[in-house]
Amino acid sequence: MSKAFALETLKIRMGDADFRLLDLHQRIQRALGALILDGALDPGVKLPATRTLAQSLGVARDTVENAYVQLHRDGFIARRKGSGSYVSDTIGAELRGAVRRRIKAQARKTVAAEPGAGLSRRGRSIFDSGGVADQQSIQAFATGLPETRTFPTDVWERLQRQVLKDHRGNVLLHGDPQGAEPLRKAIATYLNLERGAKVSAQQIVVLSSTRQALFLCAQLLVDAGKPILLENPGYFGARKAFEFAEARIVPIDVDAQGIRTDLLRADRSGAACVYVTPSHQYPTGATLSLERRLDLTRWAGETGKWIIEDDYDSEFHYDGLPTACVQGLDKHGRTIYLGTFSKTLFPGLRMGYMALPDELVGAFSRARSIIDGHTPQILQLTLARFMADGHYNSHVRAMRKLYAARREVMLEAVARHLKGVALAARPEGGLQIPCLLEPGWSEAETIRRAAAAGVALPGLSRLYAGPQKREGWLLGYASLSAHEIEAAMRRLAGALGKA
Repeated sequence: MSKAFALETLKIRMGDADFRLLDLHQRIQRALGALILDGALDPGVKLPATRTLAQSLGVARDTVENAYVQLHRDGFIARRKGSGSYVSDTIGAELRGAVRRRIKAQARKTVAAEPGAGLSRRGRSIFDSGGVADQQSIQAFATGLPETRTFPTDVWERLQRQVLKDHRGNVLLHGDPQGAEPLRKAIATYLNLERGAKVSAQQIVVLSSTRQALFLCAQLLVDAGKPILLENPGYFGARKAFEFAEARIVPIDVDAQGIRTDLLRADRSGAACVYVTPSHQYPTGATLSLERRLDLTRWAGETGKWIIEDDYDSEFHYDGLPTACVQGLDKHGRTIYLGTFSKTLFPGLRMGYMALPDELVGAFSRARSIIDGHTPQILQLTLARFMADGHYNSHVRAMRKLYAARREVMLEAVARHLKGVALAARPEGGLQIPCLLEPGWSEAETIRRAAAAGVALPGLSRLYAGPQKREGWLLGYASLSAHEIEAAMRRLAGALGKA
């Protein structure tokens, strides 16, 4: 390697961002050390004399001397009296070997840098599925978001301070995997009074989300390769949870009265569980009729199968009184009830729960202890007080009234601005409205145009299993004010050429 090349390379390396804040002699030292490590200076190569290098760099000779002294101490160079300074033969060779190994490792890393490479078969399948994307900001017309801007944070903060004062360091320790007893008692009381359930605090397991509950169900109730019955169309997150566990999805069609129990009775797949959303079927919004609820529980009792009841937004029923939950009607004890506070309070809370038959509580609690141990005790005890003091019921009542009004605004806006494009169904409750596209309109194309206008249109077709799909959207409205709904609908209409 020529001296000129080494000197020019040294000047370049001295300008590295990593070295800019160092003293000048340290910059020279680090840059020369980097060249040796990178193999740009071979073992035994003679370095320029300190005077020569100082003149080339335009620095004082002492500056270069200080750099050489430190390089010598670190073993990078050898200094021979009367001869000069050389890249160390011994250490240099070792470093070159390390560099070669590092280069080979980087080459292997480059080969394996393809996204998803090196994963197990299950891991690859999960990666290819794309996961589940949660909406992280308020946007028309994203689904699954409640009103959060009017949440009583002052009340929540006051209760959390009380919890910290009363429990002090205890809430900073690990908690019970099943959940804090005060919260389990509050949840059981609420379910028995408001949802017609029949549960005790001992049957409650507090979790981080409904999605975690579904993951536990998939792991504990369905073996890999075995079937699971899911509503069709149905909740995307549920399908992903069971696919994650390598279960085989068996779709059961729904109609205006919810899941068809006649198809359940006709099923011969050997599935041990069925997943249902009886209060507001996701995504159609249909409410499972009382006749079918009773038939569902009889079917489970007769066959020994489990019912996984996801009651994700049952609190928000606007037309008449909500129907009692399936769990409360089940005389056979075959229902696993799932609930969440992400819809009633705020999604950032990350709090859900299960009400389990007695024989399943131990297994689910132990499985939860393996996954993530427990939900933060501070949040659990704050929520317990929020419920016990009546704030939870007050908030739900206020949101129920607010969402009912916003539902009407959304239905009227769709009818006025999107006539001939989409037909909105009128759900009895929930936080979103399903819309079916009129003939001649493409789901993919309308979603593309809407995105260009800053409007999210969650598609319906992806929620169907099998080749037969309905095209349309699922429009969330709960997190949007009346003005925001109207403004977004105008943008959407303009993007679709209907303005």
